[in-house]
Order: sequence, then C-alpha cells, then structure tokens
Amino acid sequence: MAEPILEVRNLVKHFPLTRGILFKRQIGAVKAVDDISFTLNRGETLGIVGESGCGKSTVAKLLMNLEQPTSGQIIYKGEDISRLSGSALKAVRRNIQMVFQDPYTSLNPRMTVGDIIGEPFEIHPDAAPKGDRRRRVRELLDVVGLNPEYINRYPHQFSGGQRQRIGIARGLALNPEIIICDEPVSALDVSVQAQVINLMEKLQDEFNLSYMFIAHDLSIVRHISDRVGVMYLGKMAEIGTDEEIYDHPTHPYTQALLSAVPQPDPSVRDTRERILLTGDVPSPANPPSGCRFRTRCWKAQDKCAEEVPLLAVPQRFRGTGSRAAHESACHFAEERDVVHS
Repeated sequence: MAEPILEVRNLVKHFPLTRGILFKRQIGAVKAVDDISFTLNRGETLGIVGESGCGKSTVAKLLMNLEQPTSGQIIYKGEDISRLSGSALKAVRRNIQMVFQDPYTSLNPRMTVGDIIGEPFEIHPDAAPKGDRRRRVRELLDVVGLNPEYINRYPHQFSGGQRQRIGIARGLALNPEIIICDEPVSALDVSVQAQVINLMEKLQDEFNLSYMFIAHDLSIVRHISDRVGVMYLGKMAEIGTDEEIYDHPTHPYTQALLSAVPQPDPSVRDTRERILLTGDVPSPANPPSGCRFRTRCWKAQDKCAEEVPLLAVPQRFRGTGSRAAHESACHFAEERDVVHS
C-alpha cells in the first residue's frame, strides 16, 4: 500500500442563505459538501466524477484553502491544514498547487508567459534565486513541451492546449507534491485532451506527483486515475479502483452514469442497458432525507428515507474477494452489468 499524503475526514462546507438588506438573517444553507472522507496516496491519481453541482470544485477549493470548511479536517503530512493562515498556509500551498478549468481565463492576459510562470517565484523567493528565475521558466516551458523562446509572448498568442500547458508549468514551478486538477481538459478539443493527459502522466512519473483529477468525462478519468470517487449532491456515493468502479459498480447512481457513456462500437451499443433516471437533481439547499439519491433511484425503499447509508463495503461482499467489495453508500448495493459482454 502506498503512503497516504493527504487525508480528508468528514469534510463539510455549507454556504449560508440569508434574507434582508440591512438586518440579514440566515434562513438556510446550501450544503455543497456534506461529510465526505477520502485519502490521496503518494504518487497516485484520484479521480472525482459526478454531474454539475455535486460539489467537486468546492472540494478542490477546500483542499487549496480557497474556501474555509464548515467542519472536518484536511490532513497533510499529519497536520490539519484547514485552519491555517499566514506564513503557515503559504508554506503548505507551496506543496499543493492547482491547475484550473478554463485555460482562457486562468491566465492574466496582460502578463507575458515568463511573468505568469515566474510569478510563484515572486511569492516564494527562496524557491529560486532572482538571477536564476528566467532560466527556470525556460526549463519549465521545455518540460511541458513548449518552445522556451515563447517566454516573452502573451496568452492570446497561444491555442487552448498550449495555454493549459502554461497553466501546468505554473503549477510545477515550486516542485509541489500534490496538484489539484479541476477539469483541466474539459475546454479542449479531443485530440488536444489526449496530448495534455499524456503530458500529465509523463510529469507524474518524472516528478512523483499526486493528482486529484476532477472531470465530467468518465473515459478520461478511467484512463488517468488509479482510484475513482463518485459524488452526488455533496456526498461520496462510491469509491474504489478504476476497475472496481467501471467494471463492478454497486451504487445505482454510478451504474446510471456509466450507462450514459457514449459507445463508439455499434455492436456494444446495441447490447448495452441504458438506465434512464426520472426527475431532477434535488436542491443542495434542501436535500432529501436519508439517501440523497433515493428520489431518483429505482431501488428506493422506506429505509432509504429514514437512514443515511454509510460509505462502506457492502455486507454481502465482505470477505468474498470480489471486485464488488469496495466502498459504496447504498443500503441495497449490488452489481449490475451496464454493458453486457
């Protein structure tokens, strides 16, 4: 087993809903992230998937301390970093960097590429001597597959894939141990997505990086991830290795997600089972009692409304050695072949 480098314990983030102009009072809360726990091991990639609004990006911001958690712990190398500030937080952020979703808005259009990639050295001057920074920026451009001579160009002179490479170079500048990737390829063409994913895998091997990779595209997540977590309405529905989640899903929501993945092979497309969910996603300001997925689940029973299912290995699979023996937050977890062989 690899060594855990980051542990998230019972993480909660509620955004208050207020009413009034002069005298505001809280009338509720948006439960963006509601009691999730997971670990990130050294050198591995943990993929996080789920539909829009399930809390994936909020988790990323909490790990970077861009948002303060309502409760819970984020343990990095044995220290709870969720309440740090000032110089202590600055030191931790040197080892936990982020690649943002949109390569067009995450780069300052008024700064050159050299200034953008070299900015971390201004914040952490001990990372590189002042006279050595330009050389380091050129090295980083070369590492991500860009011509070092582009150092004086501006972001508008690059394509979307090249801009994302610049964002990755900025994330690598301080030699971090963890990189949080918030949908880093969703705004790119398919061919460019493959280039960026292959680059990230190469850099992971070269620098022993740990990734938390957030995405909508399930095929990309499977390609790059060692383990995958599936989120629904602020909760973790299922988590396991890529093979366990994709080939042996036990949570109904995961099964429905996988059944929606486009299949290029017509023979497979004709034999697949399409799971159609009814109803809309409930509001995170007023989530259902018990299991959050029960209002759209074909297995829902009275127990689902009364008890919150624990994220644990289902009783029926414990000790069996089956690939279905992984953590799933469902009272009636069972395997289901979404695509028949």
